[in-house]
Amino acid sequence: MAEYKAIHGTLFQRRTSDPLATGLPGATWSSGGTMNTARRTLGGTGTQTAGLAFGGYTATANTNSTEEYDGSSWTAGGNMGTTRRQLTGAGTQTAGLASGGNVPPRTAATEEYDGSSWTAGGNLGTARAIMGMAGSQTAGLAFGGETTNPTTNATEEYDGSSWTSGGNLNTARQDLAGCGTQTAGLAVGGAIVPPNSDAVEQYDGSSWTEVTEINTTRYALRAAGVQTSALVFGGSSPTETEAWDGSSWTVVAELSTAFNLGAGAGTQTAALAFGGNPVPDFGAITQEFSAATITDTIQNDGQAFYRSDTGDFKISLTQFGTGAWASGGTMNTARSSSNSFGYRTSSAIVSGGFPGPVGAVAEEYNGSSWSEIAEPNVSRGGSQFGAGTVTAGLVAGGQPTPPASGFTDDTETWNGSAWTEVNDMNLAKTYNFGTGTQTDALSVGNYSSSPINTTPGVDVESWDGTSWTELTDTNDKRSAGAGQGSTGSPTSNFLAAGAFPNYTDCEVWNGTSWTEVAETNQARYGGGGAGSSSTSALVYAGGAPSGLGGPRNAETEQWDGTSWTEIADLSTARTTVSGNGATSSGSTADALCAGGETTTAYVATTEEWTFTHAIKTVTTS
Repeated sequence: MAEYKAIHGTLFQRRTSDPLATGLPGATWSSGGTMNTARRTLGGTGTQTAGLAFGGYTATANTNSTEEYDGSSWTAGGNMGTTRRQLTGAGTQTAGLASGGNVPPRTAATEEYDGSSWTAGGNLGTARAIMGMAGSQTAGLAFGGETTNPTTNATEEYDGSSWTSGGNLNTARQDLAGCGTQTAGLAVGGAIVPPNSDAVEQYDGSSWTEVTEINTTRYALRAAGVQTSALVFGGSSPTETEAWDGSSWTVVAELSTAFNLGAGAGTQTAALAFGGNPVPDFGAITQEFSAATITDTIQNDGQAFYRSDTGDFKISLTQFGTGAWASGGTMNTARSSSNSFGYRTSSAIVSGGFPGPVGAVAEEYNGSSWSEIAEPNVSRGGSQFGAGTVTAGLVAGGQPTPPASGFTDDTETWNGSAWTEVNDMNLAKTYNFGTGTQTDALSVGNYSSSPINTTPGVDVESWDGTSWTELTDTNDKRSAGAGQGSTGSPTSNFLAAGAFPNYTDCEVWNGTSWTEVAETNQARYGGGGAGSSSTSALVYAGGAPSGLGGPRNAETEQWDGTSWTEIADLSTARTTVSGNGATSSGSTADALCAGGETTTAYVATTEEWTFTHAIKTVTTS
């Protein structure tokens, strides 16, 4: 006879561990064991469960101490023979290699670790510090770094006893990341002094080849993995993490704690970040990056199982965050009505704006602070249009700053280090807005004659990377609006929300025509926008219903393709903010609002928006 449980029961999987989130998109950083000696500019190598840390600089002096990691805690290892900082490592915990650094002066010393003690190896041909390194104790690769020049492109190969010259890097740089092997190495980012670099190069055992750049230009980053499957993290963008698949870079989970001037180890799916300089303290923090691999059980929504080791019954389900604004780094120059692009909580470019002297000032955001970059060729304010990323941006339109007058049709591109003037717009204009990439962008709305507060327009133009083309006009006149569109295809998927003088009107562009959709709850002009498409968007900030010169908005609204819902407020109510470049990189889960104008002053305030949702495993009662 059948048992009752076989007729009416439900079978549940018995497990001794929780399932993991899907691959790299579901990967996370978590806290590991604290180092015994807080330090920065240290060397590191090994794996996530067998890491090695050595040398570096404490709060008072260089150190020669070594520590070994077992996946949960650090213990003391044998001291180095040469006390130094700014050194680099390769190999494993039981067959480690340390080379270069700064005693001072810069040193060529190399040491080999056997799991308990260090032994002197062959000296580098060129004494250097903060170089890149890859390979093993018997087949090492050293490249770039700081010399007296101050940077070098020299590469050297180690055979277990001596170093010989290899092929030079195409771009000389220091404080770069390295991983891989002696015959399949990867060099990423760094500092050219100045500026910072987004360059990536692959080594084949004799020469370096340039490949796709990282998304965020930076130095002092660290790497894990191999030439075709790597992870880079931290540095001058201290929480940013990017994954490499051999052809392109993808932004993945951010570090939990800002990480700069530390050391890295491990693989792409099991990386380790330790030490460094999480301001204001010298770092003893360890962070572990974990992603599901092909052998892991993947976490699914609705998954139920019994943990036989703990006696808990668990369910995996999707949990949604509520979304919130948090304070970011203050801009160096207060401004409003700026061109902006590449907008995310971890990166952004703002160029020009009001008042007049700001028109020639550009700044870059790295996730925590703003720094001034090269000046644009055209000093301008008024245009809120921007498209692209922090290494491939586009700005157009605006008002030339005094003594020039009127409106401009000037267009410029940004390559991560310099501005270049390209073909002009068809119509000189200001207070246009839009989105897109450096080769596919949309500019919407305008003022095109004086006085500006009585002549908003309906002009729409698309950019194909070479020239501007006039498209169908919007249904409503609008200027200083907010726009959202999908990356790479703004000419067929774009939402224009709110603007002067039709403060609540919204329209969607499908590549051929404009269609009016539901109005926003709050009337506004000069707001910011973010979103992945015309059916998923945010608008925030802006002028309030009384129009130009009136009160300012702090409200944020979310669009689901059908209606608008009011959600969290900004801390600072303002209008004509920088944020209309958000849509080429930002999203409803990752946006930035910087600068703007309150009722009394221009501001330099930055606020970061995050809205999280993820599959989580929870224990039932």
